[in-house]
Amino acid sequence: MSPVSTKRTVLGQLTVCCGCCCGDVGRGRPAVPVEWLKTEWRRRGLLKKIQLTISGCVGPCDVPNVVVVTCGTGTEWLGKITELSQYEALVCWASRSWQEGMLLPLPEGLRAHRLDPFTDPRATSRP
Repeated sequence: MSPVSTKRTVLGQLTVCCGCCCGDVGRGRPAVPVEWLKTEWRRRGLLKKIQLTISGCVGPCDVPNVVVVTCGTGTEWLGKITELSQYEALVCWASRSWQEGMLLPLPEGLRAHRLDPFTDPRATSRP
């Protein structure tokens, strides 16, 4: 059996959580500008190079407005993306990455929002 392949490869994927908690203004969470993001992604021609996915839930649900950046070399999680300026920074980052032909480091202002949702298996002990 041959490996599965695709004709359309991308530089990376931006997954924006907007489900049970993230973006739920009725529960006091900050809004996620979903339609604005989709419009900007299309307007800038990013769809075929950096995939934008609006997800129902990526967890962790105790942190509002989670964004996950995925590429061939790894995954980076961001939490508390609550301001339009932060989403604008992500769109500008994606545009610059597309122009450079590779994912660039995230903007400095977003680095403080890095999130590690996984437990280090070496740090857990069993009774």
